[in-house]
Amino acid sequence: MILAIESSCDDSSVAIMKASDFSLVHYEKISQEKEHAKYGGVVPELAARLHTAALPEVILRAKEHFKTLKAIAVTNEPGLSVSLLPGIVAAKALSTALNLPLISVNHLVGHIYSLFLSEQIKLPLGVLLVSGGHTMILDISENGVISVLGATSDDSFGESFDKSAKMLGLGYPGGPQIQNLALKGDDRAYDFSLPLKGTKRLEYSFSGLKNQVRLACLELENSRIPYSVIPRLDRGISSENSSENSKIPYCVIPQLDWGISSENLKFPSLNSKFPSEIPSQQKANIAASFERVACLHIIDRLKLAFSSQKWARFGVVGGASANLRLRSMLENLCASYDCELLFAPLEYCSDNAVMIARAAVTKYHNKDFCQNLEMHPRSSLENLKII
Repeated sequence: MILAIESSCDDSSVAIMKASDFSLVHYEKISQEKEHAKYGGVVPELAARLHTAALPEVILRAKEHFKTLKAIAVTNEPGLSVSLLPGIVAAKALSTALNLPLISVNHLVGHIYSLFLSEQIKLPLGVLLVSGGHTMILDISENGVISVLGATSDDSFGESFDKSAKMLGLGYPGGPQIQNLALKGDDRAYDFSLPLKGTKRLEYSFSGLKNQVRLACLELENSRIPYSVIPRLDRGISSENSSENSKIPYCVIPQLDWGISSENLKFPSLNSKFPSEIPSQQKANIAASFERVACLHIIDRLKLAFSSQKWARFGVVGGASANLRLRSMLENLCASYDCELLFAPLEYCSDNAVMIARAAVTKYHNKDFCQNLEMHPRSSLENLKII
């Protein structure tokens, strides 16, 4: 049996899997979502402290299986350095104490193996990876070598949901919040433009769509306050000559005779959390319109990939793959190309140690042990062999 540890972001997780038949013997996961929700996103230093406190307890609860273990596996790349470190330290301590070999596992490879938790991996395979800060289209050859066909040039699919949810004043994580609110909205209420429409570049970009959400929120918020536009008289310009010079600087101020102070004026940034004054139906409309276009962008770029690839199987992995609208659109896409669509079980879409254990089983059978375990917060999947 192999004990695996996952701590690459904000989940402390331990799993034990039999190397002989992939059966799951033990699994526990402690999520940090509640602790990070008040900040609207993951705070690395807080995540590190919580991992340091949680991992020893979670590992101790698996103590009854220690005598039958054959190896210790741990996520060592990619991820937050301060989150990876507690997991690696714990794995090294167990390896030394139990005199067992170490297996290093790439977190993203673990997500790929989440498609085959209880069976042998089936290759060749196309993969859409939408996990945390990653959005990638992968081609995995019959001999297990990964080629990255396309990736995001800025925000990931999941990040765009988190940041849009924050601007709408919703909770964290943003994916479930946006999805639930979108069910109450009109997804055609806002005509958000499709990113990279008409281009042949196989890449993703969500920053522009995120900005469209910001502007929609800003327009709704500021539409509730009457304004006046006046010349900046503090620049030595009088009201008499203000109309004669187009280069005169102007400023926008609220009409104070309406009982509104300058404190009510909103100029939010992309990371601003808009107040609750935006009508709930308008929030739902923005959420629905955003979700529709974000998912359309995924499908639009995948169509480019499918036009040049002949996949018999296509898998979708990562926490953001739990989005129901995206799943429905992917089902239609794969059906149109006569391609078998694979999903990880919903409970194993997000970060977990079970997928790490499954990836480690393959490395165990290949005797691919790690003599000098190192941490790599940033790493590439290009040309990586996974079998």
